Amino acid sequence: MINLEKLFERKRVFGFFVQHLTYPDKLDYHPSVLEEYIDSSNPVYEHIKRFWDRMHQYSLEEIEEMYVQTFDFQKKSTLYMTYSKLEEAKERGQMLANIKSVYQTYGLHMANDELSDYLPLMCEFLYAVDWRGDPRAQESLGLILAVMEDGTYHLLNALQQFDNPYYDLIKALRETFKACVRQEASIHEHG
Repeated sequence: MINLEKLFERKRVFGFFVQHLTYPDKLDYHPSVLEEYIDSSNPVYEHIKRFWDRMHQYSLEEIEEMYVQTFDFQKKSTLYMTYSKLEEAKERGQMLANIKSVYQTYGLHMANDELSDYLPLMCEFLYAVDWRGDPRAQESLGLILAVMEDGTYHLLNALQQFDNPYYDLIKALRETFKACVRQEASIHEHG
């Protein structure tokens, strides 16, 4: 079960994930960007800072090349969260429709040529939407986070194999999910 309050408290960091999981731009690496989205008290700051420091060792052209090589040409490190598990199976089409339905429920409209399981889009949804007080939030956000968690598991493993700087960014994203999952108390603990 998701701790919706904790997820809402951490939603600002999803803006950082959006910015750094889309095609790189020079302004993405301006020092104010790090300060805008995350402070050193955030539990995932260490991972993000490691990503940030590693990326600053490259020129923008090198970062662009790394991005394309990592996310566009490597099947194992795709940013489409259902692809690793479902590839072209018909279940993937149903899952994409379910995710799109969640977006529409909260007023996010996608471009027709966009797939709903694109990680930057999923992060943008979590960054932009206000789900507080919505009785559908637990189920809706549960679906989004489950898809993201599953897809980033495969992505993280691939990035680790490549010793890719994006590993730390995805690790931070996964740690953010983990911090927002409410552990259910066992029935036996209260008996």
